[in-house]
Amino acid sequence: MAVILVRHGRSTANTAAVLAGRTPGVGLDETGLRQARELPERLGERCADVVAVARSPLQRCAQTVAPLVAGLAGVPEVEVDDLIEVDYGQWTNRPLAELAKEPLWKTVQRQPSAAVFPGGEGLSAMATRAVRAVRELDARYGGSDGTRLWVACTHGDIIKAVIADAMGLHLDGFQRIVVEPASMSVVRYHPSQPVVHAVNNTARLSLPKNGDELAGLAVGGSTGRTGES
Repeated sequence: MAVILVRHGRSTANTAAVLAGRTPGVGLDETGLRQARELPERLGERCADVVAVARSPLQRCAQTVAPLVAGLAGVPEVEVDDLIEVDYGQWTNRPLAELAKEPLWKTVQRQPSAAVFPGGEGLSAMATRAVRAVRELDARYGGSDGTRLWVACTHGDIIKAVIADAMGLHLDGFQRIVVEPASMSVVRYHPSQPVVHAVNNTARLSLPKNGDELAGLAVGGSTGRTGES
């Protein structure tokens, strides 16, 4: 069993370079809607192996998976509270360029485990609930043969925290991982240890059908920094 971690498509907040956080009503822009329509094609024949679609409660994630869910007869779509975006508190809806001047910004980038947003959530708390949620969902929809897949559509920092955990990377290194809008990353929770098969895939996803081949794929990664919503 493997999880395909999908970041939502480009949103109106991404376009405006604003930290949307949990603000309701933030949807996809035209590019994001196109990315959502393209998601099933990017999964290709592996769509037939998807057994569940879990997502953040926020609108931009619901819109991203809607075309995929529409084509998956009988596959449950599950709204998961712990996959929601970070609660950025008083940083919510502020321009990223403005936030970059705040003293806390350096902590967010260099020592995120110590970052707690004023009136909001700490990144350590976010990572704990996100990793727990993904591991519990994987156990629920799972199996260990590597041939079945489930999808989790969520937000950039959530995905980066899950990937960091799967790689055995301290949270303070998670800003080295890039997760772009509409990208797909793949983690298999093997009985011995998690294995990361893809990070920040923005093209067609290619995964073997054979579970043994999936288990043997090399770890993949990517580097960078973000504070995007």
